[in-house]
Amino acid sequence: MTLPVLASLKLIRYAVAYVFITSGLLKLLSPNFATVFINLGFPYPEATLLLVACFEIACGCFILLNYYVKTATIPLLTIMIIAFLLTKVPIMHSGLLQFAFEARLDLVMICLLFILWKTHRK
Repeated sequence: MTLPVLASLKLIRYAVAYVFITSGLLKLLSPNFATVFINLGFPYPEATLLLVACFEIACGCFILLNYYVKTATIPLLTIMIIAFLLTKVPIMHSGLLQFAFEARLDLVMICLLFILWKTHRK
C-alpha cells in the first residue's frame, strides 16, 4: 500500500477507536444508558450494557494500538448492526430525511469498520 493509503487507514483507525472508547466509557459512567437498554427489551439489560461497553472499550483499544484490528472489527460491526436495527430502523416511518439524519453516525461507523476489516490482515 502507498503512504497516503496507510496514512488514511491510520486516521480511520484513530477515529473509530475514539468513537468506540468514548462510547463504551460513557455507557459505563452514565446511569441513563441502563434505562435505554431496559427500554430496548434486552434480557438482563445491565449485564448486556456492561458486556457491550467492555467490548467497545477493548476492541477500540485494539484498533487504536493496531493489534488484531480485523478481529476487533467483528464484534463492533455486530454491535453497530444490532444497534442500527433496534434503534434506527423503527425511525423509518418518520420519513426518509429524519431516518437519514438519525442513522448518519451508525452508517458511517459501519462503513469505516468494514473498511478496516477489509484492509487489515489477521
